[in-house]
Amino acid sequence: MDSVLDGQKVLVTGAGGFIGSHLTERLVSIGCEVTALVRYNSMNNWTFLDEFDESLKRRIKVVAGDLADENCVRDVVKKQDCVFHLGAIISIPYSYKHPRHTWQVNVTGTMNVLSAARDFGTPKVLVTSTSEVYGTAQYTPIDEKHPLQGQSPYSASKIAADKMAEAFYCSYKLPVTVVRPFNTFGPRQSTRAVIPTIITQALSSRTMKLGDLTTIRDFTYVADTVKGFVKAAEAEDISGEVINLGTGSEVSIGEIAQRVIKIIGSNIPIEQDSSRLRPEKSEVRRLISDNSKARSLIGWTPQYSLDDGLRQTIEWFRQNQSKYHPGRYDV
Repeated sequence: MDSVLDGQKVLVTGAGGFIGSHLTERLVSIGCEVTALVRYNSMNNWTFLDEFDESLKRRIKVVAGDLADENCVRDVVKKQDCVFHLGAIISIPYSYKHPRHTWQVNVTGTMNVLSAARDFGTPKVLVTSTSEVYGTAQYTPIDEKHPLQGQSPYSASKIAADKMAEAFYCSYKLPVTVVRPFNTFGPRQSTRAVIPTIITQALSSRTMKLGDLTTIRDFTYVADTVKGFVKAAEAEDISGEVINLGTGSEVSIGEIAQRVIKIIGSNIPIEQDSSRLRPEKSEVRRLISDNSKARSLIGWTPQYSLDDGLRQTIEWFRQNQSKYHPGRYDV
């Protein structure tokens, strides 16, 4: 079925990143005119967009800039039909070391996007949140009414960004929706995330070093997360809403490691590495999504099982081992 987004002008911030690159690919495939904002660097590197084939890249307008630069953001938001705001600093270990920079990008950058969208009358804005804003679950499954807890500088910055989106909806009637993915995984993800660090070590190391194996997460395959973004953009009358994107299933980090080891056919031992542990009060012990709102409001249902997603992710990392440092977890 054709998408209502076909032919629309859309902006993706953070387009060179993990989820952003997959979303950019999907939007091009359904006929969108995509502008991709990537972070400027001296090598003029577009990160994962550089890996697209030339025919795909020719269909994307790539702009290198900085979310914290108000003028840059205004230039790319102007005349867009829909803005997918994914750009952010997402590393929790980095946020411990650089909380001010994390705030500047995640909060000021979001403010710049919202302000530009307000000034130019953008018809739809989707702001990307994270399940980390919930902190350790006070009840499960976690619905959108669960209290927000800033257990790391990263989560605090995302809470602030989410609340700024809420404020722009309430104060200025900006047609903004907050999309809140739970732990997304898949091809292209950085090894600062736990599943890639498990896979890269299982493929090439003699010992797997991980942090807390008992924490529980709700892992969603990236194709399902992208599908949720697209369905939210296609939906009508969801301005002001917050929507969880999670499977509703939980699994411990230790179990994930064992599943990966089994799929790969390895017998690598697992060791706990204290350097990978979060500060005690900052650790989020358990996350599991209530996705009933996504099902009813935008018709989103995850399609990939955990094992199917893991197999596809493992195969991608197997073919791209040279690009990754095994277990580099702190960037």
